[in-house]
Amino acid sequence: MGIFGDIWRMTMIRVIKDKKYNFTSVFNDRTGEYLRGIDRDDDPFQAEYPHLIDIGVMSFCQHGSSGLCMKAGIKCYQDGLHLRGENMTLDNFKKIIDWSKGRMFEAALGGRGDVDMHENFEEILAYSRANGIVPNFTTSGLGMTPEKAAICKTYCGAVAVSMYSRLSDTIPELALRRVHNSDNRKIYKSEEDIPVKFTLGNIDENCMWNAPEYKIDGLSYSWDELHHMYYSDEPQEYEFYRVYNEKQDPNYTMKAIKMLLDAGVKTNIHYVLSNTTIDEALIRLKYNGFPKGINAIVFLLHKPVGLGTEEDVLKVDDPRVAEFFELVDKGNFPFKIGFDSCSIPAVLKWSKHIDTCSIDTCEGSRFSMYITSDMKALPCSFDNQNQKYAVQLSDEVTIEDSWNSPEFELFRNSLRNSCPNCPKRELCMGGCPLERSIVLCDEKEKDLYEL
Repeated sequence: MGIFGDIWRMTMIRVIKDKKYNFTSVFNDRTGEYLRGIDRDDDPFQAEYPHLIDIGVMSFCQHGSSGLCMKAGIKCYQDGLHLRGENMTLDNFKKIIDWSKGRMFEAALGGRGDVDMHENFEEILAYSRANGIVPNFTTSGLGMTPEKAAICKTYCGAVAVSMYSRLSDTIPELALRRVHNSDNRKIYKSEEDIPVKFTLGNIDENCMWNAPEYKIDGLSYSWDELHHMYYSDEPQEYEFYRVYNEKQDPNYTMKAIKMLLDAGVKTNIHYVLSNTTIDEALIRLKYNGFPKGINAIVFLLHKPVGLGTEEDVLKVDDPRVAEFFELVDKGNFPFKIGFDSCSIPAVLKWSKHIDTCSIDTCEGSRFSMYITSDMKALPCSFDNQNQKYAVQLSDEVTIEDSWNSPEFELFRNSLRNSCPNCPKRELCMGGCPLERSIVLCDEKEKDLYEL
């Protein structure tokens, strides 16, 4: 095919024609651009087969089982602290791909643990790609190596790194130093006056933002107290500095991001927004404190599932949420910003500049599904513990069978019937059917359909 074949491979456009619901979808496997229903005026409600399957190839999390995540304050919905199973076999993964080739575009690989630590990591990626399905996955970065990053470059559309500054091998002592020399004593009234500015440009990504405490002149202060001291309107007699333990390794999250970027992988960050993480998100957005060179940051809402708790769920009347979306709306970031579909009610409420054509509300049971490591099909991965809508796959029960099952249809009913009188209904569909507490909406027309 010569040069034209090379161009075709570089810009591979895949097409799926949905005969049952009469629409066409296209996918660019180089850029990840996805257009649905290009041959009709309205957005179709569902497809005859999922266009994306979230495949839980992992069932053991090295982080979670060690207690490291909990110690760091990370409350994962997969609950790797208490739950442990066998990873998906390569044969079962191949079965999923064989069922789906020519019918779906992407495989989002995940589960309970880092996909790049699966015993058949490369084989999984290679088999997916060889059958015309683009693999993507999310990792903590713990097990990432330059060799694995090179494998990702060969097969993956993109790789996302879960960014939690609280998870760090380096725990610097972020400190304030009193100015004791009376001759040089100053009162610093603003950030610009401080000799060593307390901004992310100075403390960089290795800062342990949510360490339990910080030492100042031998006294312990919490992060909230430290934050208040710096951002208080009252003059402060402190200059800010940092101390690192050189014997400790650099932050593995940042190391993984660098490895992926150095390998030429399209690298995203997944950042969970919760009651305890939104302050850090605000600061990082204000001061451009995310790693340079990333493609996008995707913000995900905290869910009270697994180790997740209701107390960490953001509330619709929290002023920080409005401030967050105000910052996002201002733009001017060197990276793209995206949201999970669970965030759509919040996006519609606060964002003033969002292109509604870019909004995709919950696609579970409509255009996507989740498959557990032991081959249970679910409309959404957040049902992976209760498994209220689970369908066990087998040689006799295929993905298509589960897709057309009463369990999946019941899930769709919530999206069909929620908030029937709301003018935003077509864009939102009531938000998450599984976890109503995360639906950040206070519209008077809010009328969620109960399953």
